[in-house]
Amino acid sequence: MNHQHDVTTVTDNWITVTTADGPMRVYVARHDHTTDRAVIVLQEAFGVNDHIQDIARRYASRGYLALAPDLFHRNGVGTLAYEQHAEAMPLIGAIGPDAITTDVDAVLEHLAEKEGVPASRTAVNGFCFGGRAAFTAAVGISGLGATVVFYGPGIAAGPHAVVDRAKELDAPMLLHVGAEDPTIPAEQVAAIEGALTAAGVDFESHIYTGAGHAFACDARPHLYVEDSARRAWRRTHAFLDKHLPVAV
Repeated sequence: MNHQHDVTTVTDNWITVTTADGPMRVYVARHDHTTDRAVIVLQEAFGVNDHIQDIARRYASRGYLALAPDLFHRNGVGTLAYEQHAEAMPLIGAIGPDAITTDVDAVLEHLAEKEGVPASRTAVNGFCFGGRAAFTAAVGISGLGATVVFYGPGIAAGPHAVVDRAKELDAPMLLHVGAEDPTIPAEQVAAIEGALTAAGVDFESHIYTGAGHAFACDARPHLYVEDSARRAWRRTHAFLDKHLPVAV
């Protein structure tokens, strides 16, 4: 994303929304001139950390109302450092499809009731674990405006795989995967694309040569691949502008 935006016009705060499984904190970023479009940003395996908050603010600078729910609210962990990968794995492993759907539903309800933004004007964009969560939310919730998945492992394989539910998708989907990402091997990418095609889903899938997992995370310089990240974000903004056009 463009880092040259005017951050002075973006405001942020934490709110708490009610879910079926208890209260959940949500980071909210908005612009002075926020339109009637929202993006729900779903965290990596490390919680709603500085990077996820930064992504929300970047969306806000483009006129979206951006919300990042704390998907760790059931265990109260908050955030983990990037080097705490081993600690993160069981935490995200414990978050199955029902919990994800519950949490995203709660944010959508807040948007509809408190902000007047319907699901059809809301996109879900997830990264890493949040990529799996975004795909999961899209199969579990009807009427979303769009879904964007950045390198989401566990969609096509693993204990919470949901690729077999592709026929339940009714929102357009954009997927970004690094060709060198060991967590999403080529056969899993093929399985996802095959399921989406068979289900008649409106989707785009992009493979980034020379990029690995988390290639768009500029908070992790050893994984960040700038040219791939820039292309992925250009495609993301074009995709969202197409499916969530600014009201005139």
